[in-house]
Amino acid sequence: MFKDKSILIIGGTGTVGQALLRDILKDAPRVVRIYSRDEYKQFILQEELSHHMKAHNNLRFLLGDVRDEARLDRAMNGIDIVFDLAALKHVPACEYNPFEAVKTNVMGTQNVIECALKNKVERVIYTSSDKAVAPTNTMGATKLLAERLISSADYSKGHDQTIFAAVRFGNVLDSRGSVLPLWKEQIQKNRTITVTEPEMTRFFMHLQEAVTLIRKACEIARGGEIFVLKMPAVKLGDLAQVAIQYYCQELQLDPSVVTIQTTGLRPGEKMYEELMTEDEALYAVEYEDMFCIRPMMKPVSQETERKIQSYSSSMESLLSLKEIQDMMAGTSAE
Repeated sequence: MFKDKSILIIGGTGTVGQALLRDILKDAPRVVRIYSRDEYKQFILQEELSHHMKAHNNLRFLLGDVRDEARLDRAMNGIDIVFDLAALKHVPACEYNPFEAVKTNVMGTQNVIECALKNKVERVIYTSSDKAVAPTNTMGATKLLAERLISSADYSKGHDQTIFAAVRFGNVLDSRGSVLPLWKEQIQKNRTITVTEPEMTRFFMHLQEAVTLIRKACEIARGGEIFVLKMPAVKLGDLAQVAIQYYCQELQLDPSVVTIQTTGLRPGEKMYEELMTEDEALYAVEYEDMFCIRPMMKPVSQETERKIQSYSSSMESLLSLKEIQDMMAGTSAE
């Protein structure tokens, strides 16, 4: 799909951005530009991919912030497809610094839209979050507004221009922001892991599933949609039990010495996770592996309409301990 295409990955030094980059390189693109503000992560990634750079000479590393429209405009010159993964994602940090979240997650997204239209980019795929669904915190509210900007950009732009669409993620198990690396470190150092609330439920996905969702959205988007992967739901307390057994075996420790400390909900957190509201379900089409939420300005036709309810971890069947073990083993294998 990306053969001979010019690609820009904004926020490309993050976990998902790096996995997406490695996947795209298999398709022999003409050029891939990595755009981020973290020079250290860029240096490390350049070292890891030095063989690609020597063999293909199709990688470019650009320092810049999504808040800087002029720099973003230069980075987007001559680009065919844009993947926007840049965001402030840490819920407490966004609560404490709300306007910083607005500047990156909202104003930064609008900068991407303006530059994409100016440079006549073919497609823009924006990565959103479960926190955008019925948001109860600043981070979620900014991601929701960013989604609306993306959808509105596609609807109001007229024809024969850029296609804009978004994907919504749950928790990516093998990402740096996942709870699993934190728990492993806590087991090593303190023999105690912290759990917000054992009864809390969450959706989880593997890193490669996140990449596949982005690719599929890019391939089939017609404009303004939000794509949501169907994911297994897990009770946090069950995940913690399995993680203790898993990491203690890896670290050659006795699981009985590890304790679980409950810290309680943080401001803005929910006991369950939502990826689609009942109102959005009115505009949703169900596929075998995902939902496609069409923009509210483009209702679903009677022929394709499904009887879909909201998509919430509180309503889904939860994975058993054995299924969680298999899921974690799959993460290790990847």
